[in-house]
Amino acid sequence: MTAEELQKKDEQYMRKALAEAQQAFDEGEIPIGAVIVCQDHIIARAHNLTETLHDVTAHAEMQAITAAANELGGKYLTDCTLYVTVEPCTMCAGAIGWSQLARVVYGTEDEKRGYQQYAPHALHPKTTVTKGVLQEECRHLMQEFFKTKR
Repeated sequence: MTAEELQKKDEQYMRKALAEAQQAFDEGEIPIGAVIVCQDHIIARAHNLTETLHDVTAHAEMQAITAAANELGGKYLTDCTLYVTVEPCTMCAGAIGWSQLARVVYGTEDEKRGYQQYAPHALHPKTTVTKGVLQEECRHLMQEFFKTKR
């Protein structure tokens, strides 16, 4: 696959993650969405549910990892890619590391709580990371959400 083809595919799946983030926004949740793709099929979709479930661990990535593991019938996601609209936090990065996801693609950085600042080695050593996919759209949705909260 060429770099251009991969970029188009990344944008296609990030749009699916953005749709999940929009659903979170509409539900009053912090608008972060995630999808997990395996062999070019979406096997899990999720968005933040921390308010709905009264659970600080109910981040989009955590929900997606659980759903993907259930779909595949195993705890390791070595052939899968996680698309998430915002850089994972330290907790999610740990779960990503333990699940051995092959690849993480995220939209915008989280300068306050992103894993790169606090736990840059949390991901599995074989995991590759692509950042900045549809960055402006991902950032805009977060900014709009927090404007309504302030």
